[in-house]
Amino acid sequence: MADFKELSRSVKGLTVLVTGAASGMGRATARVFAAEGANVAVTDCEAQGAHAVAREIAANGGLAEAWKLDVADGGEIKRVVSDVAAHFGGLDIVVNNAGISVRVAIDDEAYEDAWARGIAVMLTAHPRVIRAALPHLRKSKSPRIVNIASTEALGATGLHSPYSAAKGGVASLTRSLAVELGREGITVNCICPGPIRTAITDRISEEHKTIYAKRRTALGRYGDPEEVAHMTLSLCLPAASFLTGAVIPVDGGLMARNA
Repeated sequence: MADFKELSRSVKGLTVLVTGAASGMGRATARVFAAEGANVAVTDCEAQGAHAVAREIAANGGLAEAWKLDVADGGEIKRVVSDVAAHFGGLDIVVNNAGISVRVAIDDEAYEDAWARGIAVMLTAHPRVIRAALPHLRKSKSPRIVNIASTEALGATGLHSPYSAAKGGVASLTRSLAVELGREGITVNCICPGPIRTAITDRISEEHKTIYAKRRTALGRYGDPEEVAHMTLSLCLPAASFLTGAVIPVDGGLMARNA
């Protein structure tokens, strides 16, 4: 029988880049990693929000720096990823979290613009960030990529076709890159959050949140951003070295429930 192997469950000293980190799940992810001793690159198109999160982390004893990053801008992605790696002396973990809300009918005059923006931010950005990060990930002893999709990748809601298409693409991209990069020890996984309390869902009344959650989820409630962030952390532990290509719902049992 082989000896028992002690595998590390610590991200202390590792560097993580989180996109869309000024609020919601991105902010929670940045704070969770910082609390575990990681160096955190807080990136977001809202520069003030990114800097505010970095200050929150510093106030709690963590280490973080903020960068303005519009993930729809390929040139900006290359610059920021390079700056992050130079600032922290490397890059070990990428969390592709940035997203936007896209609700539009297929026959709406604004559909093509909504499609282009949705795909740019929520799908095209992911391989761009990964491509920019790869030279640095290849030098890491524990390289991890986590793509944040949605349960819209597993089912669909009307009037959200650009969003659903982007998220479905993220799930497929994850599996493909897991196969492509696996021999290099780079794991690539995907999380599909369900109903989570974020800025996007703030406009839904508490009454309707409660009705929806009790009707659709096994746990009967909306999730908190931190609950998604902790799953992201788990996928990025050095010990999670044999998990890749997974598409994991963090949805309170929404996709498991049949009626």
